[in-house]
Amino acid sequence: MPPSLNRRRFLWTTGVAGIGFASGVRAQAPAVSPNSKLRVLSIGVIGTIGKEDRKQVAGHPAVEIAGLCDVDAKSLAIAASGHPQAFTCRDYREAFAQHGDKFDAVIVSTPDHSHAPILLTALANHKHVYGQKPLVHQLEELVMMEKAIAARPALVTQLGNQRMAFAGRRAAVEILRQGMLGKAIEAHVWIGSPNDRAYFNMDRVVADPSPPPEHLDWNLWLGPCDVVPYRKGMAPAVWRSWWNYGSNSLGDWGCHVLDVLIYAYAELQSPIAVQNHCPKCHNPDVHPNPCRSTITYAVDSNNFSHKQFPIYYSDSSQAASRAALGLPAGKFADENMTVVVCEGGVLTLTAPGRLEIWREGKLTAGLQMPGLPEFAPLNHWHAWVDNCLGKKTELRSPFKDALRITEAVQLAVKASRFRGQELRWDKPSLSFTNHQQASETLVRRHYRDGFAPPPVA
Repeated sequence: MPPSLNRRRFLWTTGVAGIGFASGVRAQAPAVSPNSKLRVLSIGVIGTIGKEDRKQVAGHPAVEIAGLCDVDAKSLAIAASGHPQAFTCRDYREAFAQHGDKFDAVIVSTPDHSHAPILLTALANHKHVYGQKPLVHQLEELVMMEKAIAARPALVTQLGNQRMAFAGRRAAVEILRQGMLGKAIEAHVWIGSPNDRAYFNMDRVVADPSPPPEHLDWNLWLGPCDVVPYRKGMAPAVWRSWWNYGSNSLGDWGCHVLDVLIYAYAELQSPIAVQNHCPKCHNPDVHPNPCRSTITYAVDSNNFSHKQFPIYYSDSSQAASRAALGLPAGKFADENMTVVVCEGGVLTLTAPGRLEIWREGKLTAGLQMPGLPEFAPLNHWHAWVDNCLGKKTELRSPFKDALRITEAVQLAVKASRFRGQELRWDKPSLSFTNHQQASETLVRRHYRDGFAPPPVA
């Protein structure tokens, strides 16, 4: 299908994106293929995480990789060599329009800017979905996704935050949820990135326009975004640092360090304010760093010491002071940390799940805390497959939880455009109540003709 096909012709000739989500309809999940296997379409077959997602899902004995879709012909050919029976295509819209009866579920491992249009198309077409983080790129897309999963309650969804399967992270949730350390006061969360030139434009230098590689369909890669010239470094990986396509390090790592807080405290539904301290970025095309953000929630619960709960979320290895936290001198165990300060102690947690409890300067290994359940081994990818096939197992994180994580993440990211200014967020109105310019520039995007998400009633 030619990339230049206009939106009206595409919708009327395929009938796919135009399916949408009928108001009040509660559709059933798709039937599993006759051979009792889950037939999976992989979109974004290699990239930075697509290969691992596909490999892990395909490792389930009841999975068949039925289709492969990628805008990069080289990546598509490499993936196809391992799945010779799978159909292939460059345009995800073609996959749904021409091959929709060949798959039951979809993996979406594409750059951030294309997440919502593809995920919402999959849900509109009654497909189970595994989606990479951050779940959406625009704040308005949070509400689109909420409506979509409400319209398709039988579909199984999963965010790509595989670290949540570690026993230490699951234990941290239980310790906080059960109030084993008393009321929560605040959280300090930080990550080491951006620290890898293979993934981030650390110098924030924008190359001159140049022809895209022949194997890359640049029009399809841009998807919902306006047409701009290709510049070296934008694809296949460094897009994370570009404002229109990625969410920089805060967005890249958010689900791996904020998820425990969201799971532990149901009260953390939607932040009321966000503030980001960062250097001035002289190029609007890229994200700034280092960033220090404060994400504030209003809470009225016995689980918290105050009626506000702040999360201090930073990148570039801006670690909290151990002395200020009441911890002995030393180094934290990882460059990616979640620290929760409670009235009865401090919980520290690494991204890989090393859990420590500190009370009056004394250390207790987190997994040795009394009252914790057993944490059986959990394969993050296989849990999604099992649930798609009707086997109810622990699932971390379905989209209903992923959206809460993503909201906090994207607020921190977007606030860098108004550095140092506190933005008061009101999700029901999708606006910053104290800042009209922020409301007009940070909440939504104009979708390019033919690439908009399907409408959600």
